[in-house]
Amino acid sequence: MIINKISIIVPAYNEAATISIVIDKLLNLTFINNIKKEIIIVNDCSIDHTENLIQDIIKRNVGLEIVYFKHEKNSGKGAAIHTGIKNATGDYLIIQDADLEYDPNEINKLLKPVLDGYADVVYGSRFIGGSPHRILFFWHTIGNKFLTFLSNLFTNLNLTDMETCYKLFKTSIIKNIQLNEKRFGFEPEVTTKIARIKNIRIYEVGISYYGRTYAEGKKINWKDGFRAIYCIIRYNLFQ
Repeated sequence: MIINKISIIVPAYNEAATISIVIDKLLNLTFINNIKKEIIIVNDCSIDHTENLIQDIIKRNVGLEIVYFKHEKNSGKGAAIHTGIKNATGDYLIIQDADLEYDPNEINKLLKPVLDGYADVVYGSRFIGGSPHRILFFWHTIGNKFLTFLSNLFTNLNLTDMETCYKLFKTSIIKNIQLNEKRFGFEPEVTTKIARIKNIRIYEVGISYYGRTYAEGKKINWKDGFRAIYCIIRYNLFQ
């Protein structure tokens, strides 16, 4: 499989503490086979210094393929991802959170099944493999595993981490899927709709996870968990 360019979508909302570090890591990242990259930053109407930091990054890296969009109203992570997907020009695209929970250097792990000719979609699982995994919230882990189980029950997939941020898609496939969820419901919705595609080849690889606490800026909460359950039922049974 030959890939000419990867689009990296970076949704950001109030990530002043980490956005510069994440983008620098992405800029310094060398893909397997020297695949080209475009970095699509989507600022979901941040109210901290995220905007100023992004503008500084762009000014310092004139000539590099950084594409920037700013929502005039806070619309949610899913909405930011929708904007990124719409504007992606790479052969494949991946989502990269701006909070340092996921290591950009591991994107190459997700690329390997694609380059070897096996996969159209690759999920990065936090729950398989021997990579570092920060020890944090017991109930979050139980919640993630329950949501993955419930999703698998309907989709007949055997994923270990449906809720992962790291999802690598063939761009032509993801662009042809109508996505509605504007917050964290993106994860179960896209998984359900990907699973319905005939002959789709979905793989999973183990990744590291450097989770953060709420004091460090974590945003997902119990309400998003109930929304995920709703999305799993809605998109599997009623659409």
